Amino acid sequence: MPDFRQALRSGRRLVFDGGMGTMLQSRGLPPGVSPELFCLARPDVLVGIHADYLRAGADVLTTNSFGGCVYKLGTGPGAPEVVEFNRAMARAAREAVLASGREAFVAGSVGPSGHFMRPLGDLDPAELVAAFRAQIRGLVQGGVDLILAETQFDLAEARAIVLAVRAECDLPVGVSMTFENGVSLTGTRPEVFVQSMLNMGVDLVGTNCSAGPEQMVEVADELLAISEVPVLVEPNAGLPELVDGKTVFRLGPDDFAGHTVRFAAAGARMLGGCCGTTPAHIAALRTALGNLSGGLEPDPARRDGIVLTTRAQAVHIGAGSPIRIIGERINPTGKKLLTAELQAGEFAQALRFADEQVEAGAPLLDVNVGAPMVDEAVLLPALVERLVARHSLPLSLDSSNADAIAAALPFHPGSPLVNSISGEPGRMEHLGPLCRDHGAPFILLPLKGRKLPVTAAERIAIIEELLQQADGLGIPRRLVMVDVLALAVSSKAEAARHCLDTIRWCAAQGLPTTIGLSNISFGLPARELLNSTFLAMAAGAGLSSCIAHPGNARIRETVAASSVLLGLDANAESFIAGYSGWTPGGDATGATPAGAAGGTGGGTGGGVKAKAATLEEAVIRGDRDGALALVERALSEGADPFSLVQDKLIPGITEVGRRYERREYFLPQLIRSAETMQHAFRKLQPLLEAQRGQETRPVIIMATVEGDIHDIGKNIVTLMLGNHGFDVVDLGKDVKAADIVEAAERHGARVIGLSALMTTTMVRMEDTVRLVRERGLPVKVMVGGAVVTPAYAEAIGADGYSADAVEAVRVAKELLAVQ
Repeated sequence: MPDFRQALRSGRRLVFDGGMGTMLQSRGLPPGVSPELFCLARPDVLVGIHADYLRAGADVLTTNSFGGCVYKLGTGPGAPEVVEFNRAMARAAREAVLASGREAFVAGSVGPSGHFMRPLGDLDPAELVAAFRAQIRGLVQGGVDLILAETQFDLAEARAIVLAVRAECDLPVGVSMTFENGVSLTGTRPEVFVQSMLNMGVDLVGTNCSAGPEQMVEVADELLAISEVPVLVEPNAGLPELVDGKTVFRLGPDDFAGHTVRFAAAGARMLGGCCGTTPAHIAALRTALGNLSGGLEPDPARRDGIVLTTRAQAVHIGAGSPIRIIGERINPTGKKLLTAELQAGEFAQALRFADEQVEAGAPLLDVNVGAPMVDEAVLLPALVERLVARHSLPLSLDSSNADAIAAALPFHPGSPLVNSISGEPGRMEHLGPLCRDHGAPFILLPLKGRKLPVTAAERIAIIEELLQQADGLGIPRRLVMVDVLALAVSSKAEAARHCLDTIRWCAAQGLPTTIGLSNISFGLPARELLNSTFLAMAAGAGLSSCIAHPGNARIRETVAASSVLLGLDANAESFIAGYSGWTPGGDATGATPAGAAGGTGGGTGGGVKAKAATLEEAVIRGDRDGALALVERALSEGADPFSLVQDKLIPGITEVGRRYERREYFLPQLIRSAETMQHAFRKLQPLLEAQRGQETRPVIIMATVEGDIHDIGKNIVTLMLGNHGFDVVDLGKDVKAADIVEAAERHGARVIGLSALMTTTMVRMEDTVRLVRERGLPVKVMVGGAVVTPAYAEAIGADGYSADAVEAVRVAKELLAVQ
């Protein structure tokens, strides 16, 4: 059997197959019937489609298992068993390959679950990984050559799939993300996606769906510029349109191939098709590739250092980047109030410290809950979950308890920093593989045994020994950062010099470095002066980061000035922005200095900064606790509940909608702000009802159409509509048109909202529109979903179309206004 990794190493171009839904529809898939159940009943149809793609020239077949996890297949009567279903889908593709006599590969397709992990959703990370493991187990048993996570829109879930693959097999794994206007649904840009996947050691990255080849150019070029592994590009055959009651894609085979082949010329090693593409499209693409002249583009240059990520940000630490300040404040050592709260399982002080450090411009936060009588394995993941919901910058998971690190890692939706791995017996063996599999860079601490390594030579010897251990465990150097171990100069006069020598050695090896800055001045007066002077010396030696208080003006000044002097602040732009009003003994103007923040790829992130001063501001920032406190204070001062809703809550959530539309906020911020408003509104609701009786709100019926089991988009629309004065009746997913219309009549609904995410099910929207018209109901119908377009909405006679949850609110209000 051919080896897929060997094919990747060979440098050859590989052609993947095209769309499955369009082909199934053309070969008898009845309207509203699950493609999964249809293919179980008619494996001959599925094998035939695979065979046609092989004849068209595809090198890789993709299994019909996109919806093959338990959250899509279901658990009720008639639902297929997950492992058996995926095994059958893989065997169908393998059968087609064997019958063809060709050398071809089978990729096990894994699509999104349709749910979010905590804190964005309600799924525990372990639950989601377990669900994907069952799916992958079936694909492996069926004989796939690789696992391909397709059409991913949430970084946390993409990581969960990779973790599931690693737990089940050693097959190659690829991840393909869907971007719209250069960003995924939950706010991830291509650079953040690629860096996260490279940290996890995936074999290929890619993008598919959501757009035709012309609209994919910018995203594909960015992937190619960053990725150190082969890139897969699979566009749609344009956007879907409704013609004579059928979904069609306008981009024909030759046009599709002509536009798509440019990705190969730019360096893409793998090309294929997504929605609307057929064997004819793949055959045309194969021909176009055969006519392509010139070799492959060289791989991007690897930049030394580590990259930490969240859904919204990527922070590089290492050569070419300013010194990063790792915020040290969330650490109970010497902090009585924080210690007491952690012992009580409370996080108010920890969250305040986080807010202050974010406001000061820290690019990442160290998180340590190691206090007496604290179960770190429970408290660390709980605090990480709260911080992830509150801020968008990466975290450093700081604990001597390896179980606590293991428990917290799954709750970080990206690549966190682990602090730290030392030469303590078993530490590397336990934590190293966890960091490798989670794609979590870690701090390597040159400590071994009871003796502190005083000289640079002693530290370097331990570093080299630990690096050899890491190599033996398959841990790439891109995950390693060295703590050069600052010792107090008050007790060892030569400590600073040996520390600087260690920094220089690490820099020469391409290893990024960090240091616990305050240790150097322990026991001496004027510690800030010593710390900042040593930091400047260390910067000149090549230091990459320091663990310090980001609110310390002297430290921030040193970082900003060092960045200019070392040529790491282009045209001194950050320095000028932050220090144009500086005076001796004063502070900056308030702008973030170079090296403090410096993350890339994520916009604002929407993190809570200083304490919200108004209720409107609390909603905008998604500060649930702050919003509730402000409501309670306003009520105690005699505020009118109705005015609080109309003048504070509604304007706040409206501003959030504006920021979402401007791509300043993304889905996590939108959900957090919407939930904040709901939290505040629940406090006011009884008072509103007492004032004027039970409020009558216009009713909207929401449903995902028959045959479609996706409901993330619908759920977010439901949340937003509820915050804007609507009484929403959510019928769930896979709902028949007759049931939707009956519910609208029963509840006296004025608007019906329909969602569909699949081209095979979007045609069911017309059933509801037609039934509403036949019964003469005074109900407006609005439609939306990833595959739905304004032209399609107009073609089926819908009254309105919304592209997202924010627009759905506006459309619903407009529809009510014309009734």
